[in-house]
Parts: sequence; C-alpha cells; structure tokens
Amino acid sequence: MPRTGSAGRSAGVDPEQLWSQAERPRRGRPPTHSRVAITAAAVAIADAEGLAAVTMRAVAARIGAGTMSLYSYVPNKETLLELMIDQVSGDHRLPAEPSGNWRDDLRQFAHEQRTIMRRHPWLPAALSLRQTFGPNALAALEYALAALAPAGLEAAARLETFSLLTGFVSSHVSYELAQERAVEAGSRTSGELLDAQDRYLRSVAAEGRYPHLAQALTVPSHDSAPDAVFDRLLDRMLNGLTAAV
Repeated sequence: MPRTGSAGRSAGVDPEQLWSQAERPRRGRPPTHSRVAITAAAVAIADAEGLAAVTMRAVAARIGAGTMSLYSYVPNKETLLELMIDQVSGDHRLPAEPSGNWRDDLRQFAHEQRTIMRRHPWLPAALSLRQTFGPNALAALEYALAALAPAGLEAAARLETFSLLTGFVSSHVSYELAQERAVEAGSRTSGELLDAQDRYLRSVAAEGRYPHLAQALTVPSHDSAPDAVFDRLLDRMLNGLTAAV
C-alpha cells in the first residue's frame, strides 16, 4: 500500500503524473535517453550493489549522461524507485488466465514473486517504500485478484489477501537472503549453522524452562531445504485463508 510522510521524504509520487502522463513527446531534438534506459541502469546497479548504491549520479554515470540531465526524465529518486519496482514486476511469468483452482494459482503466483525477489534482492525492501502501482504491477495484481475470485472472498478482502501474500513472500525472501549472507560472511555452511542452532535450542529446552519448545523439538525435523521450507509455510498460509472463507 502507498506510504507517505516518512521523515526525509518528499510529498510523494503523483501516480497520475507518473503513469498516465509518462514521457510526453518533446519539441526539438529527440531525447538522448529514456526512462526505460534510465530505469534499466538503476535496476542493474541495485542488483549488483544494493539499493543504497542507486543514486542519480551513479545512474547517470552508467548511461553516460550528466547527473542534472537525468532530472528532466526522472524528477527524484522516489520516482526512480517506483519505475524500478514496476520494471521488475514485468518479470512475472503467469498464464493468460487463472485456472480456477485458487490455491494452485496463488501457489504459482507466490513462487513467481519469490523468484523475482531473489533475482532482485533489493526488491523486498523497496516494496515497503512503494507508493503506487505501475502498469506491470497492476497486471500482476489483477491476475492475483482474478485467481482469488473462486475463493468466495469479497473484492476488498481479495485486495487484503494479495497484500498478505506479498508480505509473506517478501518477508521470507528477506530472511533467506539474510541467512545466505551470514553463511557467505562466515566459514560455516548453512547446514552447519542449522545444526548449531538445533544443538543450542535443545540444550536450552533441556533445562525445563521452555516445555512447549521442548515438545516442539521432539517432533521429527521437517525438510530444511529452502524450497521445501517455503512450500510448507506457504501451504500453512493458504490453509489459513481457507479457514477464513
């Protein structure tokens, strides 16, 4: 959902100005650059170096332009972020129409979201700053709402469910990426870290102060492969949606 009023941020991005009046033809010489090229450069920088590395100066240098010239295409970094989010939202690979099985369709949609967020690790953080939906994001939203139609939810509830699903995927991918960075920064594998965590929790549970934790640890371990964990948690969330219908 749109966010405005954060400290240090401008009054916000006007969606009508950004999406409905995008890149009007100019008089005189053809423009040297385009929003598409500028956005692609910004996405490439974010993919390689993180969202903090995306500055107007860095983007200008990547496309061989003067920094100030970029402002005639993109007025500020807020707008650039909206363009970046919408560009990568076009990476969704979905059927032309939902199948009618809302659980399967939502599962497929969530996997698409996860793939895109892992391809663009800056995206989960950027989504928390998004203020509007561009055409690619609207196409993905429309598909998700159509997929949810057979679930029997009211239209407004389907919107909330879309936000819930996106929030789950974003949070989970952020956790996955953080764990992977921790492994890269250390000398142990992810399996070794999981084993260490398991030993620690079992030793704490054995003290008797956490009986519910001890009970949970007596259950045979689930498959800890990243894909299996994602599928298991996604199914639990979908089960919760089923109970709410």
